[in-house]
Amino acid sequence: MKDRDIIFKMAFSFLKKRVSADLLREFESRGVNAEEFFQLPTKELVQRLGISQNHEFDKMAREEALGMARKEYDLICSHNIEALFVLDEDYPTQLSEIDDPPILLYKLGDADLEGEHFVSVVGTRKPTPYGLEFCNRFIEETAGYFPDATIVSGLAFGVDAAAHKKALEKELPTIAVVAHGLNQIYPAANRPLAKAIVKSGGAILSEYPFNTQPFKGHFLARNRIVAGLSDVTVVVESNIKGGAMSTANYAFMYNREVMALPGRTTDPLSSGCNHLIRKNKAHLIGSVADMIEVTGWKPLNLPIDPGQRNLFPELEGDYKKIYEILKYESEPVQTDRLVHLTGIPASKLVSLLGELEFDGIIIRYPGNRFSVG
Repeated sequence: MKDRDIIFKMAFSFLKKRVSADLLREFESRGVNAEEFFQLPTKELVQRLGISQNHEFDKMAREEALGMARKEYDLICSHNIEALFVLDEDYPTQLSEIDDPPILLYKLGDADLEGEHFVSVVGTRKPTPYGLEFCNRFIEETAGYFPDATIVSGLAFGVDAAAHKKALEKELPTIAVVAHGLNQIYPAANRPLAKAIVKSGGAILSEYPFNTQPFKGHFLARNRIVAGLSDVTVVVESNIKGGAMSTANYAFMYNREVMALPGRTTDPLSSGCNHLIRKNKAHLIGSVADMIEVTGWKPLNLPIDPGQRNLFPELEGDYKKIYEILKYESEPVQTDRLVHLTGIPASKLVSLLGELEFDGIIIRYPGNRFSVG
């Protein structure tokens, strides 16, 4: 009976006229379940649903969709793939809440799609050493503070693959969302990585039926799932027209947290991140501390010596301005440059720096240079 039920639900995704989750909820509110939708005569169906006779849900179209669903069901069963229907309880809650969730989500693997700490990590396919170092460090820190975290990405070359690999190394479950059917892996070079993800307790997800090819438009649509699954999306490096920017924009549109790694204004691969920050679509991120500050998550495993300074100092005004600048500098900054960056008069800045140093928040180096402690 369960097999029959999921086949009827799968058939919605094969209708030529796209069916939205909102429309399916409307069907339910009118007392028409999936089986009735596909079996009722057209005249009775349109009467029950209150739609016009010339609607595209005629009997022939519904029977064709049902036939395709039966074939698809046989394929996924033979490959241990699970089909999740948008209105069912096992469909991921976070994803069901976005404006345009996939009607059907195909899942290969055992990953739990419900959780409190889902983080999407995305970026360019050709990251710099700066981006890769941050990606690896960020996931390592995340594993330390949130051993229950799940890392979500798109299994592409570059940042995506680095995020999945580091998650595997730190024994965090990781989910790869792909833009094609689950009979293949694109790019093919990432097949071993995909197998490792599934074997480790992660999962490969797709909204596309078996044998669907990875067309360009599918990748953009896939990005909404990457954004929709997670509480926060972290953009590591991206050109201003990079694919990761669409994921960030989806996350912003869904009212999810977006964070971006800042970079030099002259670096093309930082142009997208800098743009998101400048347009107030993303928070700056330099470490997991910034993510905790933005999300308000409480670390499950906080290996901090009580004698250490507060990891997240509560600063205001000029103190915060100084701290925010130093936090993202890789080298200690001289006082005269801080005057220029902050706009704080030198006489006042010296006093503020002294107080921050006394509190252990910043460190003074020879030549009146400062960095975050």
